[in-house]
Amino acid sequence: MKRLVSLLCLSLMLAATPAAMAKRPISQSIHNLSVSGPGKIKAAGKNNICIFCHAAHHAEPSQALWNKGKQATVYQPYSSSTAKASPGQPTGSSLLCLSCHDGTIALGKMKNKPEVAMAGGFRTLPPGPTQLGTDLRDDHPISFVYFNDPELAPAASLNGVVKLENGQVQCVSCHDPHDNEFGKFLVMSNQGGTLCTTCHTKNYWNQTPHSTSIATWNNMGTDPWPNSSWVTVASNACGNCHRPHTAGTPQRLLNHALEEDNCLVCHNGHVAQKDVQAEFNKFSRHPITTTSGIHDPAEAAVIDSRHVECADCHNPHAAQSGAVSVMGTLTGVRGVNIAGVEVNPVNYEYEVCFRCHADSFNKPTASTTRMHDQTNVRLEFDTANPSYHPVAGPGRNPNVGSLIPPLTSSSVIKCTDCHNNNAGANAGGVGPNGPHGSNYSPLLERQYVTMDPNTYSRSDYALCFKCHSESYVMTDIGFPHDLHMRGNNSACSTCHDPHGISITQGNSINNKALINFDTNIASPNSSGKFYYESSGPNRGSCYLSCHGKDHNPLNYPK
Repeated sequence: MKRLVSLLCLSLMLAATPAAMAKRPISQSIHNLSVSGPGKIKAAGKNNICIFCHAAHHAEPSQALWNKGKQATVYQPYSSSTAKASPGQPTGSSLLCLSCHDGTIALGKMKNKPEVAMAGGFRTLPPGPTQLGTDLRDDHPISFVYFNDPELAPAASLNGVVKLENGQVQCVSCHDPHDNEFGKFLVMSNQGGTLCTTCHTKNYWNQTPHSTSIATWNNMGTDPWPNSSWVTVASNACGNCHRPHTAGTPQRLLNHALEEDNCLVCHNGHVAQKDVQAEFNKFSRHPITTTSGIHDPAEAAVIDSRHVECADCHNPHAAQSGAVSVMGTLTGVRGVNIAGVEVNPVNYEYEVCFRCHADSFNKPTASTTRMHDQTNVRLEFDTANPSYHPVAGPGRNPNVGSLIPPLTSSSVIKCTDCHNNNAGANAGGVGPNGPHGSNYSPLLERQYVTMDPNTYSRSDYALCFKCHSESYVMTDIGFPHDLHMRGNNSACSTCHDPHGISITQGNSINNKALINFDTNIASPNSSGKFYYESSGPNRGSCYLSCHGKDHNPLNYPK
């Protein structure tokens, strides 16, 4: 009988994966639970390798010659808002794997033998990544029919090392329990994400630094790859962010429980060259740490529950450098266009910003109270407005003599030309570009003082003078800026609204040149009038009261 069992074991091993068995037989793996096993968890005295899983007689199911009893277990299968698969209770070979890996049946308990005592006091697998438990929500889904999807390889292509079992994804699609050549009993090496990408074919993936970067960890801070022997971003690939079992965030199987930690463990200057994490400690910042668990990739394009996470602006499977893609780090992100319609992917940077700063709810109140108050930047940048900064299209004024070349009246600018890191490359610094954080509120690249009165200093309005020539503006061509700013200590923001004036709130005569008065400084004049009226290029009249002076009207130029 012993000889029969030994022959049975040998035939099972050889039938499983003959090529692999020559490289790393099961006897040399931790699945050898006999007393001769190389792992910590093994029998106290039993020397037969195969009986812990297989039986010659009375096996169930018979096709696997299985030597474990059936689990009286109800599992919680994986689910997420973005999952297209609908796994139910484990079936097939996955259920057999779980007879050890769910921790409910003793390792030495067999269907046809007395329970074998295990050395070291182990009865089941100890808590950890190999004991999955009965809650499989933090594990890669199993026991579901593989389906057609633009970001999945065709089922017909999965007839090599990675296989389907009766058309279903099961544990053995990724794991070979008889061969540990590649570690974790994987059917192939996952270096560079090759196992994952056998099934998952994410758009843009082959061009993103997460797939190609040779950056390494500098051994400072938190180890980004604690469970990996590979040392570059490219070699860890999918593992930079994802963990297929016992994931920190169950939905989408992310390494860490906090959304931002999955990004910042590398983007803190210890792997990625630029320290993005430090930017979120600045006075003005996108508040990624304020909320947790609210962001959902399946949420509406227009944010209906106020939050911001890295993945609201960046697609980690698609983000690229600006040298590779026009959209750079915003490649593959969805947004909202100037008409208020969802677009996926975005074609312009402002479409990403519009997700939160346009039609979304619970936006913060404006820092400056205006005659025509508006917090929807999509409406402010509408090219049908009487005036606007040229973000969604060229401006309406063909005569803007203050512009610094190469800017012209037909130029179009980006949100990040103003809203950016005050120490980034665009500001002459060495920090990362982007509106992650700034010392100037609201997330401004350069200083823009809105206090009035304010003693004039060029540096106080550095943001304006980035594009508009100070010498031109302050020579009082047409409008006496010098008189107001140096003479009366006025601020740019006292008269100008930097985004634009919605056509529903103003008209083409009264709201040219971004005129939208700060009502904390200016008020109606003695006749109750409160507006600016344009009478041609560099000409107009003010009807208001400001700094104790009644304008009823004051005409410019005088």
